[in-house]
Amino acid sequence: MKIGNARTLVAGLALAALSATSALADGVVNIYTYRQPDLIKPVLDAFTAETGIKTEVLFLDKGLEERILAEGANSPADVIMTVDIARLTSAKDKGVTQALVDEELNKELPAEYRDPEGHWFGLTKRARVVYASKDRVKDTAITYADLADPKWKGKICMRSGQHDYNLALFSAALAHWGPEKTEAWMKGLKANLAKKPDGGDRPQAGAIAAGECDIAIGNTYYVGLMRNNEKDPKEKEWGNAINVLFPTFENGLTHVNISGAALAKNAPHRDDAVKLIRFLASHPAQQVYAEKNYEYPVEPGLAPSETVKSFGTLNADTLPLVDIAKGRKAASEMVDRVGLDDGPSS
Repeated sequence: MKIGNARTLVAGLALAALSATSALADGVVNIYTYRQPDLIKPVLDAFTAETGIKTEVLFLDKGLEERILAEGANSPADVIMTVDIARLTSAKDKGVTQALVDEELNKELPAEYRDPEGHWFGLTKRARVVYASKDRVKDTAITYADLADPKWKGKICMRSGQHDYNLALFSAALAHWGPEKTEAWMKGLKANLAKKPDGGDRPQAGAIAAGECDIAIGNTYYVGLMRNNEKDPKEKEWGNAINVLFPTFENGLTHVNISGAALAKNAPHRDDAVKLIRFLASHPAQQVYAEKNYEYPVEPGLAPSETVKSFGTLNADTLPLVDIAKGRKAASEMVDRVGLDDGPSS
């Protein structure tokens, strides 16, 4: 059996189990998620311990919105948990969420990290930063604009420009700079690449450790995952080979993205689902969730883990994430137009 078919079968069996055993049960919240279950388990366990309400998790690596649409009014989905502003806004745009106007949530979460109409709420944030070689890079500060500086020619690695995390960064650049300046910058970034974009964020740190490039673009939480990876010494070596530099726009602030939650459109356990979302936005839950995943709580004043503190000081951009989401299509078209994923010119 092909892996893709196996995943579909497993997801289908899990869905059948949810539908048969949980859809009508009391004291349970059914969660559909793009996040790996082990990443959300600690905070869900804390919710159950506090409230007595159980959680059932269905993990999908793609097609979450389509599955909920196919299930229709009988969908057992209560809460959607995912990462990236694009996926959160996609869930809203595809009509699988419902508005939740809740003063308690609005008080806990800054406006830039939640949907103005209440369709999604940010829970943790991560910054899109520069991984810099400890051995070869002496710079201690950098701007996003600097990534197009010819001083870095042949020295930058990155994953595909069409990946959600990079599209969010490019969308932020569009919001700050406008299309003309952003496209000129992207051409400069392309010219500075050491090789064709590929892989994920962690392999970019590996490329730095191997001497293939000096700097790379990546998310902060991957650094924590690498440096604390006791099962894979290679990844630990990668994480310890780099410093984290927080690039900034002209406002002196660094682009961030979020993980978040949304109330499913036809949530059969709406009241308990709302309790879960409120819990996820609370002080202790944000800290548990953020510490487990090496992210930052979205609530101002809540401290990140010691590992995350060691990266340096994050001054997060206050640009509303809904504005970033609006630029996604234009950013994707620009990546293709510039040929960013073709790699550096010969």
